[in-house]
Amino acid sequence: MTPSPLPADLRSGILHLGLGAFHRAHQAAFTQDAIAAAGGDWGIEAVSMRNPALAEVLNARGGRYTLIERHPDGPRLQEITVIRRAHALPVNTDAVAARMADPSIHVVTITVTEKGYGAHIGAKRLDRENPCVVQDLANPGAAPQSLVGLLCLGLSKRRAAGLAGLSILSCDNISDNGHLLRALVLELAGETDPDLRDWIARTCTFPCSMVDRITPAAQAETLALANGDPAAIETEPFRQWVIEDAFAGPRPAWEKAGALLVADVRPFEDMKLRLLNGAHSLLAYSGALLGLDMVRDVMADARLAAVIRWHMASAAHSLAPVPGFEIDGYIDDLLARFANPAIAHRCKQIAMDGSQKLPQRLFAPALDLIAKGQSFESCALATAVWLRFVQGTDAQGQPLALDDPLAEGLRRAVADAKGDPSRLVSNVGAILGPVAAALWANAAWQAAVTGYLRTLAQDGVAAVLHAAVDTANRP
Repeated sequence: MTPSPLPADLRSGILHLGLGAFHRAHQAAFTQDAIAAAGGDWGIEAVSMRNPALAEVLNARGGRYTLIERHPDGPRLQEITVIRRAHALPVNTDAVAARMADPSIHVVTITVTEKGYGAHIGAKRLDRENPCVVQDLANPGAAPQSLVGLLCLGLSKRRAAGLAGLSILSCDNISDNGHLLRALVLELAGETDPDLRDWIARTCTFPCSMVDRITPAAQAETLALANGDPAAIETEPFRQWVIEDAFAGPRPAWEKAGALLVADVRPFEDMKLRLLNGAHSLLAYSGALLGLDMVRDVMADARLAAVIRWHMASAAHSLAPVPGFEIDGYIDDLLARFANPAIAHRCKQIAMDGSQKLPQRLFAPALDLIAKGQSFESCALATAVWLRFVQGTDAQGQPLALDDPLAEGLRRAVADAKGDPSRLVSNVGAILGPVAAALWANAAWQAAVTGYLRTLAQDGVAAVLHAAVDTANRP
């Protein structure tokens, strides 16, 4: 194992919210490499938002854990020590907020997934029916339950301490993530403390970022490779981080570790969300329905792999040019990453939270394809495959778990449809937010999704997927 190069007395300069596997494989690894290359007190204090056990494990180990890179020719292990301390919520809320008022903390980074924002993401506004948001609007500063409430409490403490503003950097797979987060924070602060809102708007920045590194859930083999390290995680060799260069103060030299600092992240994030993440969703729901456990299992079927390539090629027509990237080569690289036999990425892990992910991954590109007069068939097929998954059984009739913030609404939509594909499409479109509402207003879109959903029921998942790519490949 490659030992950590960091000094034992490294101090913290970053507070991170969302102590999951992705943060430990991505931002933490980038930050450790940046410190090794350029120095600076940029240790991380990381907050587990839901799982106190993980924070306890890391603290017991002094923040040390094993990062396993799964190369096709064998694993490579690296010791990560950049996390200097871990905290746990929902306890310790006030103490976590108080860390934002420490003069040594300059950057807050965030990975809480789409559902952690308590927002209507496409509209960039708070979800006023989210229980955590309701609580924080009614009781500002009193043990906040939402991400945005926690940020507002911490920033109020920082303002009271007379310190400069923070750089608050979202690292979640959400288009325009920094602008979304800024809008949510200002919305909550504007209702609970207008003076705080003005201070945040004046002194804090919310850079956008695009992140990419496939990080499967840890398995028994992960622990075995890491000699029993309970905090060990595994990931692919590839990593990418594109960051908007808009910081309120000092920051780590992440560019020394390979990150790109750019004026506009949007072309990069659209490329990743629509090609990688959109294809991942289609792949995951197809695999779950067909009883294929891993991403690599789906990619081992040449015809299913061809469906994934077809979707990427189609979605690419929705993109603006991306500086320095050749799209066909990017697609080839994505397909090779998906097929990596050393990566055990479960389809059902990717299939979580579809209602939160698909607006960015499938619905927004479909809208752009419609506006450009291009075919949206692959997006319609992927949406129909998701709706088939939502119905709760796989192709063999075995039950499928639905892990989604809108699970109850989706189940009601399925029950109300009573097997009618057209009614199901209409029902689900009504609960998915503004991006879906704009897309569902297009009759041709609804007809295409309904048609695919009907043939999935009649002909089966494998037959429909194979037929779709065969049709796409006809001259």
